[in-house]
Amino acid sequence: MKLWQKETSTNEKIDHFTVGNDRTHDLVLAPYDCIASKAHAKMLGKIGLLTKKEVKDLSKVLDSIQKSADEGDFLIEKEFEDMHSKIEFLLIEKLGDLGKKIHTARSRNDQVLVALQLYIKAELALVKKETISLFNLLLDLAELHQNDLLPGYTHMQVAMPSSFGLWFSAYAESLIDDVAFLNTAQQLSDQNPLGSAAGFGSSFPIDREMTTQELGFETLKYNVVAAQMGRGKIEKATATSIGMLSGTLAKLAMDICVYMGQDFNFIQFPEELTTGSSIMPHKKNPDVFELIRGKCNILQGLPQQLALLTSNLPSGYHREMQLAKGPLIEAFQEIKACLEMMRFSLSKIQVRKNITDDSKYDYLFSVDTLNEWVKQGIPFREAYKKMSEEIASKNYIPKRDLEHIHLGSIGNLKLQDIRKKMDSIIA
Repeated sequence: MKLWQKETSTNEKIDHFTVGNDRTHDLVLAPYDCIASKAHAKMLGKIGLLTKKEVKDLSKVLDSIQKSADEGDFLIEKEFEDMHSKIEFLLIEKLGDLGKKIHTARSRNDQVLVALQLYIKAELALVKKETISLFNLLLDLAELHQNDLLPGYTHMQVAMPSSFGLWFSAYAESLIDDVAFLNTAQQLSDQNPLGSAAGFGSSFPIDREMTTQELGFETLKYNVVAAQMGRGKIEKATATSIGMLSGTLAKLAMDICVYMGQDFNFIQFPEELTTGSSIMPHKKNPDVFELIRGKCNILQGLPQQLALLTSNLPSGYHREMQLAKGPLIEAFQEIKACLEMMRFSLSKIQVRKNITDDSKYDYLFSVDTLNEWVKQGIPFREAYKKMSEEIASKNYIPKRDLEHIHLGSIGNLKLQDIRKKMDSIIA
């Protein structure tokens, strides 16, 4: 069954090619199509195109289909093109001619738009929740380890003193920026496109404000052409927000992989969180973090993929947009899994103490030592030259008692202010 089917049948090869993996992806979106269809039915009842009983009967069957989809029992067999055709078939099967009325005053175009946007809104909320949980864990770890020093690196060479408190809270504060991107994507998706039909509205006196309220959208996309033009833009904005978050997770995963290595040995995890080698008994491999790094690096390419897909398309609907569904659904699944695994693993991290006491980290403190000379009145450039000479002649003696007190430094992490900043972004 195809909603657009007329008298002639489509060639089987054409059918297979044009449907592609849409049935699989629509299994995820089906509950949201049911939610949108219930709101649409109520609106049709309000404007007199359905009776109260018809609205009630349609809603009852749609509730049953939604429950089936939520529980994973909903199937889209090969004789159906997508979720829309299967849901309408079930309505007709249960309700007869009444089921045929559900498509009044709408198109498959605004059907898929509204289902996608409801799905994106819900998924972004879940991603944001997981991100905030990771943020809270990172700040807790920063507070716990704020006095544990850690070598800081530039160009992968020993540079200046850092701390685990500084390291953990750096990633926490970076997540605030990522939540801001998630908020932007959520705001764009929070505009009801239902009622735009095929992109040019309808001659029926539909009540779009009612469906906006029923579906919990913040506002509606007023212009019906603009509603259809949102297809692609919303997916790209969502992919960008996922890509930004992925960049943070990939960088954190990379740091962890480095710090776990025997040459660094800054952190460890319980053996049950690592994997071994088939021939080297001593190995504790960071497979989880390597996979987070790899998955998140792939996710950072999604905005470019969607940009290429939608480049130079004129206004109106085009079948290419179908190809945006799969990558976006898979991206949500991957980013949620990466967030969950990062949080689960970091909750068991083991930090090594007194790392910088080792003489190989003496040069970490060279800047602090020359800064002391500057405080005593020596011009900075002369102090710099003097320190270079002491290092070259091996007369350098490190000053390990640090005095970093400015905002955001080792001795003044301002963790509560970072928490307040996240609270503000969430609000």
